[in-house]
Amino acid sequence: MYTAPAADMSTETAPSALLQLIWLASPALPIGGFSYSEGLEAAIEQGLVHNEASATDWVVDQLHLTQSRGDMAVMAQAIPAWQCLDTQRLQALNIWVMATRETAEMRLQAEQMGRSLLDWLRNLQQASEAQLQCCAQLPPTFPLTMALALSQAQAPLDQALQAVAFGWAENMTQAALKAVPLGQSAGQRMLARLAREIPQAVQTALRLNDEDRQAFSPMLAILSSRHETQYSRIFRS
Repeated sequence: MYTAPAADMSTETAPSALLQLIWLASPALPIGGFSYSEGLEAAIEQGLVHNEASATDWVVDQLHLTQSRGDMAVMAQAIPAWQCLDTQRLQALNIWVMATRETAEMRLQAEQMGRSLLDWLRNLQQASEAQLQCCAQLPPTFPLTMALALSQAQAPLDQALQAVAFGWAENMTQAALKAVPLGQSAGQRMLARLAREIPQAVQTALRLNDEDRQAFSPMLAILSSRHETQYSRIFRS
């Protein structure tokens, strides 16, 4: 059995910023991201996605057209707001997120994952009492709660966004593997493409201000609404 050296046992240290980012990006984080396909399952049902190439293009487009210009841009602005506890700014960002959820299942995902991540933060004592009180007043959506979690890592903003983007990419890839379906090698090729695209998406998110941030994705909204009544589905709606 391994026994830590006495010097290491004298003080309890928090995980490094890198380890905290890996932790938050992990599919093992118990917030339910794996249970949503974000329109992908409906796109498969409609024949828009049917193989590795079309699945990869779909998720890459979603990364650039919705994630980077919407939720990731919100997180880029919310992380520093959490660090200085700018409650007015956080409330404004949270209201914007809720206003851009165009279907019931999109709202469900934002609210449920926000609550689950907040429970995780509370259980692990990863947020201050003032931050938790602010959360109670919002109540926070997933982008705002993830921004709170990322703010605790004290990591550079671009690295924080890369971590959350890769966590999202893993969930979407797993959804494609189950629903298309695809093999594990195809999934790794999808992730390799997404890993190359994520830095550009992060830079886009960092550049956007309130006037430029957007969530205009009508086809995704239509597919999400169809998914809510889809006869056979694997993912939550």
